[in-house]
Amino acid sequence: MGKTRRNRGKASQRSDPLAKPVKPPTDPELAALREKSILPVLKDLQSADPKSRTSAAKAVANIIQDARCRKLLLREQVVHIILTETLTDTGLESRAAGWEILKLLTQEEESDFCVHLFRVDVLTAIEHAAQKVTESLSGQSPAISKASKAEQSLAWAISEALATITAALAEAQDDILEAIVRNEQIIAFLFKLLSTDLASDDVISSALSCMITLTEDNRQFVERILGDGEHNVFKQLMSFKTASGSRAVFACGVLHNIFNVMEWDDANPGRDQSSDALLIPTLTDALAIAPTSNKAANGDSGSNSPVEILQLALEILASIGTAVQETLERGNKMSKKDKKPKKTSNEFKGFDDEDTAMDAEDGADASDKEQDEDDEMDEDEMEADMDMVTGADDYPEGAAGLDDLPTLGLLIQKAIPQIVKVAKSNDKADEASQLIRGHAFTTLNNIAWTVACIDFSEEQNAPILAAWTPAAQMIWKNGVAHILSSDTSDVALATIVTSLAWAIATTLHERTPLGADEPNKFMSLYHASTGLPAEQEDPFQGLGVKCIGVLGQLALDPAPVQLNREIGVFLVTVVAKLPETPAADAIEALNQLFDIYGDENQACDKEVFWKDGFLRYFEEATPKVKAMIKKVDKRRFPELRTRADEAGLNLSRFIQYKQKHRQ
Repeated sequence: MGKTRRNRGKASQRSDPLAKPVKPPTDPELAALREKSILPVLKDLQSADPKSRTSAAKAVANIIQDARCRKLLLREQVVHIILTETLTDTGLESRAAGWEILKLLTQEEESDFCVHLFRVDVLTAIEHAAQKVTESLSGQSPAISKASKAEQSLAWAISEALATITAALAEAQDDILEAIVRNEQIIAFLFKLLSTDLASDDVISSALSCMITLTEDNRQFVERILGDGEHNVFKQLMSFKTASGSRAVFACGVLHNIFNVMEWDDANPGRDQSSDALLIPTLTDALAIAPTSNKAANGDSGSNSPVEILQLALEILASIGTAVQETLERGNKMSKKDKKPKKTSNEFKGFDDEDTAMDAEDGADASDKEQDEDDEMDEDEMEADMDMVTGADDYPEGAAGLDDLPTLGLLIQKAIPQIVKVAKSNDKADEASQLIRGHAFTTLNNIAWTVACIDFSEEQNAPILAAWTPAAQMIWKNGVAHILSSDTSDVALATIVTSLAWAIATTLHERTPLGADEPNKFMSLYHASTGLPAEQEDPFQGLGVKCIGVLGQLALDPAPVQLNREIGVFLVTVVAKLPETPAADAIEALNQLFDIYGDENQACDKEVFWKDGFLRYFEEATPKVKAMIKKVDKRRFPELRTRADEAGLNLSRFIQYKQKHRQ
């Protein structure tokens, strides 16, 4: 949600925007378009003839999606005309067209347009129109149930537009959202729409979509819903959840936000034993009946389209996958070394006071948002993989023992197979398919990193690993392996796939279904990433860091000695290339090396670290690491500097430890 703040200058000091005539554009084509199409329709929009006004309003709604026409209309103060004249027109048809124009503008323009609407007091207009709808739905004159079909259609069109505009306003700025939540008429309007049997799926879904925005991290509005006794909104939402179609998925979005705000989960179920576990069957069903990529691409891409519904279902599942972390923390199932997952992995903590062991910390990355592709397996192989995940008989005894974690169990055993199928069926190059596939693999990534944070050294967590292993192996074979073999040039796709691979390797280690050439593919991917712009917001989220992370996990004992050697040499070389190597890459490489060679009892310590003379490379890298640390500005990059300092300190300790235990 945007965080820009409202200009607090006094409105009385501003000049009237209509005081001066609007200058025509200098571009000849735009000037001609203005004279031919824009000025005539605006003139009719302000005509004294009601029919002309209605026809003009419809015409504006029809051309508003054309970028050139839209900019010209905005230049000619069309918003001012609509707010002051069209929305107050005596004709219902004109008013409906006016709200449609504003709806389309909020969908096509950036968030600053919504801020502008708020500043010109569009909420008052919404409140007035919403009150009329609420009264008509309540049976007051004119009652919508007694209106003609044409009038009902227009009333529902206005209702849908009001809900859509309200959602766009709430997304634009926090103080606008707060003003909406405080507005009794607007909230009563949304609640009334959910409680009526007259509204269509599109109207209900638009109201629910608006409520998804209003309920996100908003305890005030959530408590309004839970405390509503007049419309029983929470009961309605639970009822919608069990229905089919778009309203079921949108209802799940609202309910997930409510559960999240109220901290209702498997360990602490809320009203009616509510937790996200109740939502996964509905969302999984929505994925199961999802259209193929061709149908999705050729379908309507507008409001409540199949693409939008599928995308929303995946987004909710992705959010649930991340939210499960809180449940795991309360159940003491998270790694003791990392109760609060970080965005990066393997943050080495150094030696203990007696220099007897090394301590590496597993972290997580659950925030990546991009794409993946499917595997070239035939349908029989795909079904066999699905059976591995969904077939309870294939699990060892106790693998079904996730009764205390039903949400995680349903994500692993029910949602993941359907998510993979969605990704597989959306492997075309069209935009809609790419969008859906990206959301599918983002969801898998979130779930995978949540599982990667679990402490599997605890016996109580063995059933989770037993359930997760076949699912993770299927994800690797149907996603990661294919992308690596395709040599994709899509950086965003490569980044999310590598992050997913990192999470899977962190949990499976030697059970990762690793292809013979796949480690080399990750190395090549790393080299390809070196020429890319650095990730400014968080340098540890770059593709290079993720390649290093997954390789480090694949090299851990009991990896084959030759694989360990290849990866070890690669990681040592990354550090040795300082100062050309980005700081975040060097830090992650050091942390992975500390983790790999920190135990002198493992085979790789003797067969690789000492036989290949790795200690010399660490000693030679020390001055380069110190120089790297000094170059990191702690004011601009505080986390990077902190982690660089830690890596430098641990490097010194590591060298001392190895010298002391020289073989």
